[in-house]
Amino acid sequence: MTTSRPLLRTKLLQWLLVPLIALLAVDAVVSYFVALRFSQRAYDRSLAEIARELALHVVEREGKVQFDLPEPAQRVLLADPSDRVYFSVTAADGVHLAGDNRLPHAPAARPGAPVFFSALVDARPVRVVELDVPRPGGTEPIATITVAETENKRSGLAREILLSVVMPQLLLIAITGLLVWNGVQRGLAPLDTLKEAIARRSHTDLRPLPEGGVPGEVQPLVRAINDLMHRLDHTLTLQNRFIADAAHQLKTPVAGLRAQLELMLRETDPQRLREALSRQYVGVERLARLVSQLLSLARNEPEALKTVRLQPVDLNALMLETTMDWVPEALKKDIDLGFEGLDRPLVIQGDPTRLRELFDNLLDNAIRYSQRGGRVTVRVRDTARPTVAIHDDGPRIPVEERRRIFERFHRLLGSGADGSGLGLAIAQEIARIHDAEISLADDADGVGNTFSVSFSRTDAT
Repeated sequence: MTTSRPLLRTKLLQWLLVPLIALLAVDAVVSYFVALRFSQRAYDRSLAEIARELALHVVEREGKVQFDLPEPAQRVLLADPSDRVYFSVTAADGVHLAGDNRLPHAPAARPGAPVFFSALVDARPVRVVELDVPRPGGTEPIATITVAETENKRSGLAREILLSVVMPQLLLIAITGLLVWNGVQRGLAPLDTLKEAIARRSHTDLRPLPEGGVPGEVQPLVRAINDLMHRLDHTLTLQNRFIADAAHQLKTPVAGLRAQLELMLRETDPQRLREALSRQYVGVERLARLVSQLLSLARNEPEALKTVRLQPVDLNALMLETTMDWVPEALKKDIDLGFEGLDRPLVIQGDPTRLRELFDNLLDNAIRYSQRGGRVTVRVRDTARPTVAIHDDGPRIPVEERRRIFERFHRLLGSGADGSGLGLAIAQEIARIHDAEISLADDADGVGNTFSVSFSRTDAT
């Protein structure tokens, strides 16, 4: 069961919108409280003005403090269409002079400066201001004015401020969200186009993806995909070529074996059946060699050799062992197989198994095409580039054919020898692995050919 992963579009929207919305929300809250604070100050100043107006009517006559403001004037001063306003006048000795004696008092008052605080009157929240009235010409208070009003106007103003601040912010958040979403959509549109282009492709379409219109950050990814597709195309091409080569080369031998088997099934003479079996054995041997060479060719393709690890190899000792292995085959054709080596090791960097396979193919080619009673000589030379030369007495290869003989399945016409045309192609592939070069020239005595394999000299040599 696969777990769903969040889309890049969703992540981008989250990374952009969540901090932005949080920032705008904080801004809205701060703006609300700042505006509310200024509005509170405005209403507090109005409340303080009422307290000061009342203080003007506090007088001291003959040592007695009195509040001299008629009832009609009080009603006019305290009239408010939205809130109920309370007041209280209390002498310094605590005697209640006028107003509502239920109003609370501030814990501490400063002479001449109003003190604001919040309280409850009749279980209703009120804003209260308290102001001391000093004696004329002095600082000692003779009375205290307390004015309170309910908070209807303040609550209404708070709601208005909230709406006037929050609504534009919400609208701004919505517009910003749409802009961010549109920007993310536009930014990811090339990726959607790229996805659709890949989805529409056939599994056999390995052309490079177009890089036009792709954002710079995504181009390395597209280049990596194109490089992968190029390598995959090359690998599949090699695979298809191998399959085609194998099918082409196996078709004829298998058809021949099938025909011979059909003849053997109808044969009743034991002697003829034995002869047919012998021919069948030779055919199976050829088929086995062909399969072996096809597999070797596939194993030595350039793309299949990235894991090959080269190591120090004594080329002189390797060639001596390889030459000795081919002595029985040379004796079958009465060929003089000689070896001229060095009296010291000649070390190169290589893969011993593949190097033996390279020289096996060259020696097989030399012995196969040399005349009976001929000569094949293997020479190891320590020159600027360590070189192995194989001289044979086979038919001279024309100059115009010397490049083509290393192609797969290419054979010289009129050679008269059996072969698949793969041996030299395999040798060429192995030489490339070792950064070596195979060259072909006429033999020094003018008869036959000389195949030379020159290796790069490394620190190991």
